[in-house]
Amino acid sequence: MADLLGERRTWTAGFWAVDKICLWYLSGTTILLAAYWSQIPEAPWLLAVHILCAILIVLASRKKASPHEGVAVWYFRNWYPLPLVSFSYKEMAILIPAVWGRSFDGLLADLDFAIWHANPTVWLERILTPWLTLPLQIIYTLFVPAVLFVPWLLWRKRCYPEFRYCAFLIALGYLVSYVGYLILPARGPRFLLDPLQHRPIGGGWLVEALRSTLDGLESAHYDCFPSGHTELTIIAWWISRWISPRLGYAYLVYTLCIIFATVYLRYHYTVDLFAAVGVAAVLLAKAPAMYRRLSGGEASIGT
Repeated sequence: MADLLGERRTWTAGFWAVDKICLWYLSGTTILLAAYWSQIPEAPWLLAVHILCAILIVLASRKKASPHEGVAVWYFRNWYPLPLVSFSYKEMAILIPAVWGRSFDGLLADLDFAIWHANPTVWLERILTPWLTLPLQIIYTLFVPAVLFVPWLLWRKRCYPEFRYCAFLIALGYLVSYVGYLILPARGPRFLLDPLQHRPIGGGWLVEALRSTLDGLESAHYDCFPSGHTELTIIAWWISRWISPRLGYAYLVYTLCIIFATVYLRYHYTVDLFAAVGVAAVLLAKAPAMYRRLSGGEASIGT
């Protein structure tokens, strides 16, 4: 595993890189809340959550914490991005209808058709079989645990500097994808192209249960462009190589499977995947320098 060149092994008070991007994101979404206040019934409590999150981040940044001193603050500072990005994801389902009041599914479907001269989800009915649908649905459903397993391994190995950079990169990946949802909201081909499909996705009761569970967790979301599943699994694969080559190969296979699953299962247009690959490539290339600047000179893992 590559080392953090120059990373401090003591954790002093002050803002970490992940704190800064989270505060920037909270500031941006707070401005949106203010701009569309009258159209968002949930605006007061969303604003309250924003303020609470910002206060907790600022207060925690003023405390010196380590694995042996200030343990509660230590755990909060390292792990708070997880509930924050989860809250921010749910918040997008509220903000996007107020900002746009429409989706851009038609545009994305047209781009797909222009590229392939067919609707990919409809074309893939040729290979639609239960023995393929079930494992792909399980792989797709395990997206969040698969992404979080990598930082958890770093944490378990007490590779705290590496964990901090990993948390920064994953949080950045999620938040950038939310900005994409806001710029070009879309719900996916399973809604727009359903009248064109000749066969249901099928796969049996377990597939239906998993799809229903995901629908309940995601609410009425506009989370297609870019594909967060594609972007974040690429990032998780890239980081997993630092832990072991074997894990890196396993994540490479998982990443390829989930990319295929996003279209096969009718969750995404292929242009969502192209955008996600581009976003992931840019983040992986630029994040090391960005992390270094935001951390006040600490070097990052970028290889």
